[in-house]
Amino acid sequence: MKTADVVIVGAGPTGLALGVDLARRGVDALVLEKADTLFPGSRGKGLQPRTMEVLEDLGVLEPVLAAGGPYPVGMIWRDGERVGEHVMLDPDAFRNAAGDSAFTVPWMVPQWRTQEILSDRLVELGGRVDFGQEVTGLDQDATGVSLHLASGQGARARYVVAADGGRSAVRRALGVGMTGETVDPNPVLVSDVRITGLDRDHWHLFPPGGEGDGHLAICPLAGTEDFQLVAQFPAGTAPDTSLEGIRKVAAARSHLAPEDITEVRWASEFRPRAALADRFRSGRVFLAGDAAHVHSPAGGQGLNTSVQDAYNLGWKLGAVLADGARAALLDTYEEERRPIAAQMLGISTGVHRGEIARGAATMQLGLGYRESTLTEDTRPAADTLRAGDRAPDARLAEVRLFDAFRGPHWTLLALGTEAPPLAARSVRVVRGPARQPYGQGLFLVRPDGYIGWAGDSAGALGSYVARLGLR
Repeated sequence: MKTADVVIVGAGPTGLALGVDLARRGVDALVLEKADTLFPGSRGKGLQPRTMEVLEDLGVLEPVLAAGGPYPVGMIWRDGERVGEHVMLDPDAFRNAAGDSAFTVPWMVPQWRTQEILSDRLVELGGRVDFGQEVTGLDQDATGVSLHLASGQGARARYVVAADGGRSAVRRALGVGMTGETVDPNPVLVSDVRITGLDRDHWHLFPPGGEGDGHLAICPLAGTEDFQLVAQFPAGTAPDTSLEGIRKVAAARSHLAPEDITEVRWASEFRPRAALADRFRSGRVFLAGDAAHVHSPAGGQGLNTSVQDAYNLGWKLGAVLADGARAALLDTYEEERRPIAAQMLGISTGVHRGEIARGAATMQLGLGYRESTLTEDTRPAADTLRAGDRAPDARLAEVRLFDAFRGPHWTLLALGTEAPPLAARSVRVVRGPARQPYGQGLFLVRPDGYIGWAGDSAGALGSYVARLGLR
């Protein structure tokens, strides 16, 4: 019998990010993965600015930056000739919306590489992934959850997190439904290939050349020798994911010869859809990532929303299991994340249909939790920074706030006012003069970088900390 405080089902970006967050908090967490290895494809290759901030906090920013690069400009081809560039991701639109963030554009890293980096970090922190462990069922009681595994072994944990994808076995075992829609009836082939005869400075775009044809796009994958090839097909057809099938579609829709595609490293087909789980929690089991919400890949919101799920749930599980917080804190996970997931599903679907532009809407820097029961602001309402908002980065003398926030603790900013004593070892105090966009006052920043409490004076701060039950 495998035992842990938390069992995470699924070693994708969601499960691994959650594993890293729990491991750095001293929580015993075990990641179970059905496959024998990490996912091998590039699928979720775009990391949004807010996700880059999260990865910096988790201690993996340096390898992520080294492994990737910015998105290239699109190059449109017709009849074997270059006919002009197409800016698919306008850098100015992102920079203008970035505000205080150090990250101004999406960063391209193939999903398989992101997972390797997170896995390495998990191992560095003493965590572990058990491969070849398929969950077939579960039972839960007042003290924990028992997982049944196809191997004949079992696993027992105080809490379980389903991060096992859109076809989540755990979600099905719980009987939690998913409500959604088909975003596009046309199936899509996506594959990682090796190609000769194309430069790596552009995202190569081949518009449909005839009736019944779909688009073809070939993007060089930063930090690798591979290209990601994406081809759309008419509704009702089944794309051929073999080397010969991919060679055939590339030759038919571009100037490439079949032999220019020398290797297929990974291939899959899917039909873009959007779906949201009816619940994100059932007893001691939580749903996160694709197990809770499935996105169209347009706009790069799926993986990024999923990592945010892990970031939100990780500190709450850590607070309950390692820091003495009340278990009721875990109720705020679904309360906060399900509305955000619904919002991002609307954005990714809108980008897919050409109704929403990539930029401010897709960066995820403006998301927050103002309406959460975990949010309290004792100041008069005004159109300024409020509790529930992402805490902006800034400098106070020699201190960068994001450096002060980094780690598993809460942070109390005392700006232009005295910091009260707090009987909570998990709170770090940072003092400084009034500083925009904060202004003057006290700001208690959550471990995930959002302002939990704000006030002009200490007033109700003590009762807020006591309500959480933090030591």
